[in-house]
Amino acid sequence: MSDDRAESDDRAVKGNQIPEPTASEPDDPAPDDPARDDPAHDPATSGRPSRAPRKMMRLLVGIAVVVFGLDLLTKSLAVAYIDPADPVRIVGDTVTLTLIRNAGAAFSMATGMTWLLTLVAVGVVVGVIRIGRRLSSPWWALGLGLVLGGALGNLIDRIFRSPGPLQGHVVDFVSVGWWPVFNVADSSIVCGAILLVALTLFGIEPGGGRAETKNGTSRKGDAA
Repeated sequence: MSDDRAESDDRAVKGNQIPEPTASEPDDPAPDDPARDDPAHDPATSGRPSRAPRKMMRLLVGIAVVVFGLDLLTKSLAVAYIDPADPVRIVGDTVTLTLIRNAGAAFSMATGMTWLLTLVAVGVVVGVIRIGRRLSSPWWALGLGLVLGGALGNLIDRIFRSPGPLQGHVVDFVSVGWWPVFNVADSSIVCGAILLVALTLFGIEPGGGRAETKNGTSRKGDAA
């Protein structure tokens, strides 16, 4: 009799036994949670440096090397084959190849300040390289690459050509109408500067984003 009572008590205890709590799994983020698709929140990539600046820096340097090489080649050919007293006519008297030695800046401006222009060119090169290390925009890489290649092309002339270091005269050989005689480096610097100004006006930042207005919206959003 006592055994039957003990068995019934055991069954009652088992029937009313409360299950042990189990560890709850973290809730999945909501479908519209921006953190779900944000690469910055991805544990597989979190903490890793972005590859974009390295890629843009390679693009910038590549463009600068092409511009520098083209400028050096064309200057060497101009010195070797163009007689300063006998310009080569391409389109009548409008477009000619006229060899001159320029002591000034681009398009023969600021002559007589060669040493100062040399220091400015060095500063431009250093500044472009520093900015290029944080780039994420290919358009900024293109503009800065054009400026860097052109600055290096003319800087080499000022360092190594006569009459002496930091005072060398730049080789110019392209003459178009009334425009001052120029070279590949001058054209590259001007084109790169125009592109950078346009990017700034359109609100495209070196980091690849859009500049925000005072109310917190991007310029692209305002235009839309």
